[in-house]
Amino acid sequence: MLTIERGSVMNFDNAIRGARNPMNSWSRSDSYYKEDGTFVFGPNDLDLARRLARAGSDHRKYLRMIFVSVDVTAPLYWWKEYDTYKVATVANSTSTMHKIAAKPFELDDFSHDHMTPGTLKVLEGVVEELEKIRLKYVESKQKEDWYDMIQLLPSSYNQMRTLTFNYETLINIYASRRHHKLAEWHTFCDWIESLPYAEDLITFILSERKEQN
Repeated sequence: MLTIERGSVMNFDNAIRGARNPMNSWSRSDSYYKEDGTFVFGPNDLDLARRLARAGSDHRKYLRMIFVSVDVTAPLYWWKEYDTYKVATVANSTSTMHKIAAKPFELDDFSHDHMTPGTLKVLEGVVEELEKIRLKYVESKQKEDWYDMIQLLPSSYNQMRTLTFNYETLINIYASRRHHKLAEWHTFCDWIESLPYAEDLITFILSERKEQN
């Protein structure tokens, strides 16, 4: 399970202005903002943005100036894979270390949407045991009880992080993870496809790689 909330994309205008710096072609810029604050690429700017994006990472530096911020809730096993992407990413997570005992453990604190019934029953037992330990820790404040929670915690435990990255990073993620076996990556890549101008500036990378192969 993976959920995505409170996403925002910023800095299109400054990015495309910077993309025009090498040729001093600012006068050809034709992008604008709608009254509701939505950025719209004009035909000239979109043509340039698409051409530079397809010319390779050396030419599409402007994509590193298009910033994305979003809240993602996902299981620890997915975050372990996401943490591969350390370049041009920042994350602030809810703290397992500090707040693990702050609320009762519930089944929906864990990703179990693909579990078979037998395995789900095992997880239910683990959640019950974690809650017993949590209550014991709340009363005792003993470190061994805290360690019992931390070390028993399954990798299906869901954690929320606020992320920032840029369109260049999303190109790399999309190309590497679009066909991954984990359903969570499919959800994340579906979200990437929904971003403004994603087809023009991000997701084209998969079709280009297929053509090269």
